[in-house]
Amino acid sequence: MITLNAEGVIDLPSPYPVVETADRLQSLLLAKGMKIFARIDQAAEAASVGMTLRPTILLLFGNPKGGTPLMEQFPSLAIDLPLKALIWESTDKVYLSFVSPEYLQRRHHLPMTPFAQIPELFAAALK
Repeated sequence: MITLNAEGVIDLPSPYPVVETADRLQSLLLAKGMKIFARIDQAAEAASVGMTLRPTILLLFGNPKGGTPLMEQFPSLAIDLPLKALIWESTDKVYLSFVSPEYLQRRHHLPMTPFAQIPELFAAALK
Protein backbone atom coordinates (compact mmCIF):
# COMPACT_ATOMS: atom_id res chain seq x y z
CA MET A 1 0.00 0.00 0.00
CA ILE A 2 1.36 3.39 -1.01
CA THR A 3 0.42 6.50 0.91
CA LEU A 4 1.22 10.14 0.26
CA ASN A 5 1.77 12.30 3.35
CA ALA A 6 3.67 15.16 1.71
CA GLU A 7 3.41 16.51 -1.80
CA GLY A 8 5.30 14.21 -4.14
CA VAL A 9 6.48 11.86 -1.39
CA ILE A 10 5.61 8.17 -1.53
CA ASP A 11 5.49 6.31 1.81
CA LEU A 12 5.83 2.53 1.59
CA PRO A 13 5.11 0.63 4.82
CA SER A 14 7.94 -1.69 5.78
CA PRO A 15 7.52 -4.96 7.68
CA TYR A 16 11.05 -4.53 9.08
CA PRO A 17 12.55 -2.28 11.77
CA VAL A 18 14.21 0.94 10.61
CA VAL A 19 17.81 -0.31 10.65
CA GLU A 20 16.93 -3.56 8.87
CA THR A 21 14.90 -1.68 6.26
CA ALA A 22 17.83 0.68 5.65
CA ASP A 23 20.28 -2.23 5.47
CA ARG A 24 18.08 -4.12 2.99
CA LEU A 25 17.66 -1.06 0.80
CA GLN A 26 21.33 -0.17 0.93
CA SER A 27 22.34 -3.72 -0.04
CA LEU A 28 19.90 -3.72 -2.95
CA LEU A 29 21.07 -0.32 -4.19
CA LEU A 30 24.72 -1.40 -4.05
CA ALA A 31 23.88 -4.62 -5.90
CA LYS A 32 22.27 -2.51 -8.64
CA GLY A 33 25.46 -0.49 -9.07
CA MET A 34 24.33 2.56 -7.12
CA LYS A 35 26.66 4.55 -4.90
CA ILE A 36 25.71 5.36 -1.30
CA PHE A 37 26.87 8.94 -0.79
CA ALA A 38 25.74 9.13 2.83
CA ARG A 39 23.83 7.26 5.48
CA ILE A 40 22.64 9.61 8.19
CA ASP A 41 21.21 8.27 11.43
CA GLN A 42 19.09 11.27 12.32
CA ALA A 43 18.01 9.80 15.68
CA ALA A 44 21.68 9.44 16.66
CA GLU A 45 22.32 13.03 15.60
CA ALA A 46 19.40 14.17 17.74
CA ALA A 47 20.79 12.19 20.68
CA SER A 48 24.17 13.87 20.21
CA VAL A 49 22.57 17.19 21.17
CA GLY A 50 20.45 15.78 23.99
CA MET A 51 17.24 15.41 22.01
CA THR A 52 15.15 12.40 21.09
CA LEU A 53 13.79 11.33 17.73
CA ARG A 54 12.16 8.10 16.70
CA PRO A 55 14.46 5.88 14.62
CA THR A 56 15.08 7.77 11.36
CA ILE A 57 17.73 7.06 8.71
CA LEU A 58 18.33 9.04 5.54
CA LEU A 59 20.17 7.41 2.62
CA LEU A 60 21.61 9.57 -0.16
CA PHE A 61 22.30 7.47 -3.22
CA GLY A 62 22.67 7.56 -6.95
CA ASN A 63 24.79 6.77 -9.94
CA PRO A 64 27.00 9.61 -11.19
CA LYS A 65 27.18 7.96 -14.60
CA GLY A 66 23.41 8.31 -14.97
CA GLY A 67 22.81 11.45 -12.94
CA THR A 68 25.52 13.63 -14.45
CA PRO A 69 24.05 13.72 -17.98
CA LEU A 70 20.63 14.51 -16.52
CA MET A 71 22.02 17.39 -14.47
CA GLU A 72 23.91 18.64 -17.52
CA GLN A 73 20.70 18.67 -19.58
CA PHE A 74 18.38 19.80 -16.75
CA PRO A 75 20.49 21.81 -14.24
CA SER A 76 17.65 22.34 -11.74
CA LEU A 77 17.47 18.58 -11.20
CA ALA A 78 20.72 18.85 -9.24
CA ILE A 79 18.73 20.27 -6.31
CA ASP A 80 17.10 16.83 -5.94
CA LEU A 81 20.20 14.74 -6.61
CA PRO A 82 21.53 12.60 -5.19
CA LEU A 83 18.29 10.75 -4.66
CA LYS A 84 17.13 10.22 -1.10
CA ALA A 85 15.39 7.48 0.82
CA LEU A 86 14.02 8.16 4.28
CA ILE A 87 13.38 5.22 6.59
CA TRP A 88 11.44 6.30 9.64
CA GLU A 89 9.31 4.99 12.46
CA SER A 90 5.88 6.41 13.18
CA THR A 91 3.94 5.59 16.34
CA ASP A 92 2.99 2.18 14.96
CA LYS A 93 4.79 1.51 11.64
CA VAL A 94 8.03 1.85 9.77
CA TYR A 95 8.02 3.59 6.40
CA LEU A 96 10.35 3.90 3.45
CA SER A 97 9.70 7.31 1.90
CA PHE A 98 11.01 8.90 -1.28
CA VAL A 99 10.14 11.55 -3.84
CA SER A 100 8.06 10.09 -6.65
CA PRO A 101 9.58 10.07 -10.14
CA GLU A 102 6.43 11.74 -11.48
CA TYR A 103 6.84 14.59 -8.99
CA LEU A 104 10.44 15.11 -10.11
CA GLN A 105 9.23 15.20 -13.70
CA ARG A 106 6.62 17.87 -12.91
CA ARG A 107 8.87 19.85 -10.59
CA HIS A 108 11.63 20.19 -13.19
CA HIS A 109 9.42 20.25 -16.33
CA LEU A 110 11.19 17.20 -17.74
CA PRO A 111 10.07 15.58 -21.00
CA MET A 112 10.42 12.13 -19.41
CA THR A 113 9.98 10.52 -16.00
CA PRO A 114 13.44 10.12 -14.45
CA PHE A 115 14.20 7.23 -12.15
CA ALA A 116 10.92 5.49 -13.02
CA GLN A 117 12.26 2.17 -11.69
CA ILE A 118 12.74 3.45 -8.13
CA PRO A 119 9.26 2.60 -6.73
CA GLU A 120 9.52 -0.99 -7.96
CA LEU A 121 13.08 -1.30 -6.72
CA PHE A 122 12.18 0.04 -3.28
CA ALA A 123 9.18 -2.29 -3.04
CA ALA A 124 11.50 -5.21 -3.78
CA ALA A 125 13.70 -4.22 -0.80
CA LEU A 126 10.66 -4.64 1.47
CA LYS A 127 9.80 -8.20 0.42
